[in-house]
Amino acid sequence: MTLPSPVRLGLRANLAQFGLLVGVNALVGGVLGQERTVVSLLAEEEFGLSGITVALTFIAAFGLVKAATNFFAGTLSDRFGRKPVLVVGWLVAIPVPLLLIWAPTWSWVVFANVLLGISQGLTWSTTVIMKIDLAGPRQRGLAMGLNEAAGYLAVSLTALATGFIAARYGLRPEPFFLGIAYVALGLGLSTLVVRETRGHAHHEAAGHEPAGGFGDGLTTRQVFVETSLREPSLSAASQAGLVNNLNDGMAWGLLPLVFTAAGLSISRIGVLAAIYPAVWGLGQLVTGAWSDRVGRKPLIVAGMWTQAVAIGLVAAGGTFLVWVAAMALLGVGTALVYPTLLAAVGDVAHPLWRASAVGVYRLWRDAGFAVGALLTGIIADLVSSRAAIWTVALLTAASGLVVALRMRETHRAVTLPSA
Repeated sequence: MTLPSPVRLGLRANLAQFGLLVGVNALVGGVLGQERTVVSLLAEEEFGLSGITVALTFIAAFGLVKAATNFFAGTLSDRFGRKPVLVVGWLVAIPVPLLLIWAPTWSWVVFANVLLGISQGLTWSTTVIMKIDLAGPRQRGLAMGLNEAAGYLAVSLTALATGFIAARYGLRPEPFFLGIAYVALGLGLSTLVVRETRGHAHHEAAGHEPAGGFGDGLTTRQVFVETSLREPSLSAASQAGLVNNLNDGMAWGLLPLVFTAAGLSISRIGVLAAIYPAVWGLGQLVTGAWSDRVGRKPLIVAGMWTQAVAIGLVAAGGTFLVWVAAMALLGVGTALVYPTLLAAVGDVAHPLWRASAVGVYRLWRDAGFAVGALLTGIIADLVSSRAAIWTVALLTAASGLVVALRMRETHRAVTLPSA
């Protein structure tokens, strides 16, 4: 009889499973990336949607559904385990590229994005939670950097690839063939090779003293209130996450239309759509581990203010080269923020309700997609696209100020004196 191997925390001890989950999250990001260049252009060219707000409804649908699904993904992962939630998320993704290929009306595209939101909420949330489980407290920032880097590099490369495919073959169906391949591979790996990690969270909980002073006996409602409002660091992280993805909703939906109006080709728009997540993804290979050394708060504040400057440069610019620089700078700011916010939430939350806290944080963060799409669409229709972009820049600067005033440092290796 073979005894089960003891549970150990850390990247080196769990390298095979951790690496597998990095690959799975890259596939999750690829499914999202198939839309970044093409779908906004479909709204105008194939469905004749002239109002920017109407064209961005697909992002609003995606963001609202993904935000809600993040919350349930966290609670379901705590209750039933991580792997079942991951597999269900891939099953929901199966129809998405097919609906985008065959859509006869815009409502089909919106419905595809409802399913995409459910799938992304279940799969991406679960890969985040599983990596936090495996990594343990010492390397949480590095773990989140690797996770988010894989996902957003895949978003970037897929956005770039679909831009070139669309320029050569048309907006449909060829760009979405990549999505079909990603879903098939992701579902197969998650079903057959990925292992459950909830036992690692229970192992960590046995000797855990959370940074926020909370124990393990919180209800789902209490976790929601603490993460959203009451606990200063968790609530500061939640609002920063919302504003960060508000920026991304603008970049995804509004900016391709702005670039088109400026006369850029589809291939150049694809390059701009790819630069931002590419820098974002690569940067997280550095920033996640950096936050393990210098702390979470400085990187989050600097990242929000860097994003504000970059978005202002997008609004002020009018040439391809200026926009290249602006999108790269936006990627730098997002890389500073994205894995660090997740790591901060993991620092404060107790392991036994950490998945739920991550779900609440990701609820608020991904609600930013919908807020960004609707806010920028309405302002663009009523005033101008540049006014919408300047509004987002100001909101981002204000969010960084909230973090500076409200969040404390959460990483114990930084806040506690060395022995």
